Amino acid sequence: MRTAIVTDTNSGMSVPEGRERGIFVLPMPVIVDGKDYREGKDVSFQDVFRAMEDGKRVSTASPSLGELKALWDSIFEEGYEEIVYIPMSSGLSSSYSQAALLAETYEGRVYVVDNHRISLTQYESVLDAKAFADQGKTGAEIKDILEANTYGATIYLTVESIEYLRRSGRVTPAALALAAFLKIKPILTIQGEKLDAFAKARGMRAAMKKMLDATSADLKQKYPDTPKQKILVGAAGTLVREEEVEQWSSRVREAFPDYTFLYHPLSCSVACHTGPGAVGTGFVAMERYA
Repeated sequence: MRTAIVTDTNSGMSVPEGRERGIFVLPMPVIVDGKDYREGKDVSFQDVFRAMEDGKRVSTASPSLGELKALWDSIFEEGYEEIVYIPMSSGLSSSYSQAALLAETYEGRVYVVDNHRISLTQYESVLDAKAFADQGKTGAEIKDILEANTYGATIYLTVESIEYLRRSGRVTPAALALAAFLKIKPILTIQGEKLDAFAKARGMRAAMKKMLDATSADLKQKYPDTPKQKILVGAAGTLVREEEVEQWSSRVREAFPDYTFLYHPLSCSVACHTGPGAVGTGFVAMERYA
């Protein structure tokens, strides 16, 4: 049975990369100063990060059901018999619930996965799914495998400025003023469904250290016996300059030298809440190597 793997650009996978890997990618809408783009197709992650640095208004939205249906229909027209669709976490967007409703009209040929992933953890789930499809597993089997480890991934984020969190309603103006005065950097976490507050730190270096310490503790708790090379420990960010990417990547690699490593730009859906200059780290077991 030919099973197609489909995701969206919240995973950090662009349309061209997906094409190279044999994966279908739905570009998410991105609005920059009122102009519509499609993430990873006609606007890059770096373009969006630069726009935020320049003070432009950036927001995202869920793709229309018409766009999603058109993509699925085109895949079936290519001769695929099943689709496994891996959108971002249902706790962060309505994309999952909308896709699940649409899938009901395809009479069991479309399997929508909700394993609560975003950014680099979603990216790895997509690669896992593609490997399983290549091995001949069915859509139902792939969905079951991915959802069995729903809470096995962790992401930590810290931001350069909490202004973007204020815009999204997560921080009050008073808290913004106090944080700016004290140089407080909030640390956020995604461990399952939602983006939640985790801790605070005085300055970016302290925030980075807290994130790495928390990642280390979580790894020991969630994967005490899993070989380290079978776990991805990644770095992420809304970083424009290559030297910034290399500095943060090097720090994460040095903290976790025996793990598989990947750097990924944060998807625009997350970047809209963090603003430019944000950095993050996270981990996920690579199911295809289990």
